[in-house]
Amino acid sequence: MTTVTTQSRRPANPVFELLSPVEFGVFAATSPFLRRAPKDRRQPVMVLPGFVAADGSTLAMRMTLRRLGHRAVGWKLGRNLGPTQRTLDGILRRLQEEAARAGQPISLVGWSLGGIYARLLAQEHPDLVRQVISLGSPFNIGLAEDTTVSPLWDLLDRRGHFVRDRDSVDLNRIPVPSTSIFTKTDGIVSWQSCLQTTHSEAENVQVLGSHCGLGVNVAAIAVIADRLAQRPGTWRPFAPKGTLAKVYPVRRIR
Repeated sequence: MTTVTTQSRRPANPVFELLSPVEFGVFAATSPFLRRAPKDRRQPVMVLPGFVAADGSTLAMRMTLRRLGHRAVGWKLGRNLGPTQRTLDGILRRLQEEAARAGQPISLVGWSLGGIYARLLAQEHPDLVRQVISLGSPFNIGLAEDTTVSPLWDLLDRRGHFVRDRDSVDLNRIPVPSTSIFTKTDGIVSWQSCLQTTHSEAENVQVLGSHCGLGVNVAAIAVIADRLAQRPGTWRPFAPKGTLAKVYPVRRIR
């Protein structure tokens, strides 16, 4: 077990983000394969978009999860412009609504900043959250660490008066099962900032691709489908088998 440090790090070269159209093409070409993903357990799940993105960015992922039988919904809060009071109040309200509708805790899938929100919700309202799956979410970002979008973040912070910052909460450990999906060719945030301390219900899974393509990354969506298919209370680390195992450069990073 290794504790994630908060030393200053850098994202990969932003040119890797040019891979995202390729990832979408692979996603479109392999959609029949994704329909064969595990579907034994049909679960309610809410998908939270990344920074400056909206529900449209997660539509392909949600449609895929729906084809697998899951009740996948968006956050319905418009564009994600950072942790304003309106946004944080809104996602809590949406979590409460969806958990009440399902009659059980729900799974949260968060892309980038959306994954940070998901872990914050799980930290503060674990009774409403079954598990958290994050994609390229720098929840362990260091105080001196910048991202490719830091100038835009700072601008919106000045205008929107963000009510939470990176040193206001420790999201490395959360009280529900969690899977952090990351890519070492992330041109937006440093991949090290997306790592959590691993334990019996926390894992890091590496995929190949870009930050902006994670929402249509076939390997990432296969991980999400596998995690959602588990019976509540029987969480196990992701363990791809057969041909699928070759897609993952390293199964888990500790």
